[in-house]
Amino acid sequence: MKLEEFPGDSSSSPADICVGLCPTNLFRNFQTTGSDYAVATMTDALNELLRATSRSFYLTLRVLPARVRPQIGLAYLLARTTDTIADTEILPVNDRLDALQKLRERILGQSSAPLHFDGLAQKQNLSAEKLLLEKVENSLAALQNFHATDQKLIHEVLTTITSGQELDLKRFAGSAAVPAASVGVPPTEKDVEVETTSTARETRALPKKIIALQTEAELDDYTYRVAGCVGGFWTKICRAHLFPNAKIDDVQFITDGIRFGKGLQLVNILRDLPKDLRNGRCYLPLERLTKAGLKPEDLLKPENEPRLRPLYNHYLDLAESHLAAGWNYANLIPRGQFRVRLACAWPVLIGAKTLSRLREGDVLNPQRRIKITRGEVRGILLRSIASCPFPGAWRKLFSTDRKAVAPGADLA
Repeated sequence: MKLEEFPGDSSSSPADICVGLCPTNLFRNFQTTGSDYAVATMTDALNELLRATSRSFYLTLRVLPARVRPQIGLAYLLARTTDTIADTEILPVNDRLDALQKLRERILGQSSAPLHFDGLAQKQNLSAEKLLLEKVENSLAALQNFHATDQKLIHEVLTTITSGQELDLKRFAGSAAVPAASVGVPPTEKDVEVETTSTARETRALPKKIIALQTEAELDDYTYRVAGCVGGFWTKICRAHLFPNAKIDDVQFITDGIRFGKGLQLVNILRDLPKDLRNGRCYLPLERLTKAGLKPEDLLKPENEPRLRPLYNHYLDLAESHLAAGWNYANLIPRGQFRVRLACAWPVLIGAKTLSRLREGDVLNPQRRIKITRGEVRGILLRSIASCPFPGAWRKLFSTDRKAVAPGADLA
């Protein structure tokens, strides 16, 4: 797709953006070869996938300028497809690794063999994930119609993401991620332990073995592979298509973009800690836990939260420091690019609000998933749109009085 094939809309005002948040065809500028019917069918299928799978990210896609919406939207769909494969825990790890390899080869143009994911699709509990796998050929066909430069950037980011997913599968292959009962085989005492609490509504099967990341470097590498690299991709796509001549420190811009992605992934890790532990995974590094006098299995017991809290707060501070870099990233974007600024500000502000909840919440309690409300999300969207034209009000949307924390820094 040529640059000039996209109509410019970077001058949209905040009021226009409010109106623009109604349902829209995110691939309305997508160009393909073939009949009009084929084009309509493909774009309809892609938009159906985005609406069904992107949830909060769909808001970001809707506000982005049309010149970058298709590339970012398609990269997201393909990344969600690979993620769905990696997370299909009912399948053996080797089968998932094989499916990821075949999909990556198709994405990179190294193979033209049809993907037969129908059986994999039938194993999905969520209809959106089932749809992703069923429509994977639509996504792959769309990829071939982008400009070669955009294809290269999509190839690069998906190669990095899938490398992280594959590393994750191999690293945690020995954990009891799926209790035997979930696949129709009665568990034995050797397979699982049983957790029963007076407040629990159900008896939960717990993995006998929890595998943890070993070092801080492994955690930083993981957050880069599955999210930080997206910041670099987003930066290059937007820079090329929207403000190629803007005077920006590109080294700082890309560095902040990568930290932005890492911060969002770290928020997810900290929020989902109880769930991951019960799937046999611990993303908090063992070297840190050991210094705190903890083992991964200790984190299955909510009463151990006071012992974990100093280390947990350290990672909250690190995530907040990454989000501060994300906020700086949003402010490096030219002010005339209202849409891109908002698309970057929203996840920063939502992530920061989530961190504030995690500072107060019972973070080891598996019965209570900590998250912000839809009303709070709407408030963030409206305040940011209203503040966008006013630099003083905009700057006040995000603030932190915590000192910057670098990965690997010692606890205070």
